[in-house]
Amino acid sequence: MIKNIIFDFGAVLIDWNPHYVFDPYFGDPGKADWFLSNICTSEWNGEMDKGKPIVQGVAELSARFPEWAAEIELYFRDWKKMVGGEIPGSLDMVKRFKAAGYGIYGLSNWSAETFCQVEDEYPVLDLMDGKVVSGYENLLKPEPEIYRLLLSRYGLKASECAFVDDNPANVAGADAVGIRGILFKSPSQVLSEFGLL
Repeated sequence: MIKNIIFDFGAVLIDWNPHYVFDPYFGDPGKADWFLSNICTSEWNGEMDKGKPIVQGVAELSARFPEWAAEIELYFRDWKKMVGGEIPGSLDMVKRFKAAGYGIYGLSNWSAETFCQVEDEYPVLDLMDGKVVSGYENLLKPEPEIYRLLLSRYGLKASECAFVDDNPANVAGADAVGIRGILFKSPSQVLSEFGLL
């Protein structure tokens, strides 16, 4: 029986999208797509999510692509503009789960250097009974160790937990350690899966 719901943060509870910075910068979503697929990739961002210092990550990538140094520097200089607020309905979703008696936890790939700057700005994060943020742990979803860390830190049983994430690889990572993975589409979809609508 599921007793605990574990939520990813970015694109589940909090709207995060680098296009908010790079679409207006390039004036062309296609150019922004190319840049984010070939220069400042999600894999590169994942290095900072796993704990690499931002200044080091920016310097290394700028050395590889000196012609893009200004844009690479912009990625983290303006990163707060990538955060678009709470996902509509997310706060209500978490409140409904909490009111129904579920334990509420967070498990997110997020740089410690940036997460600490927004953590207090989102009331939905205050509803958590506990959270694990990758940048503080030098681990990254979908590595099994980060899921197991959350379980052990808070004394949770995998079979009693569901994990909600927008990334299929992270959902599969949860399934692999015995946590029920749910691919996020919307707050109403998640609530309906648990009969809370």
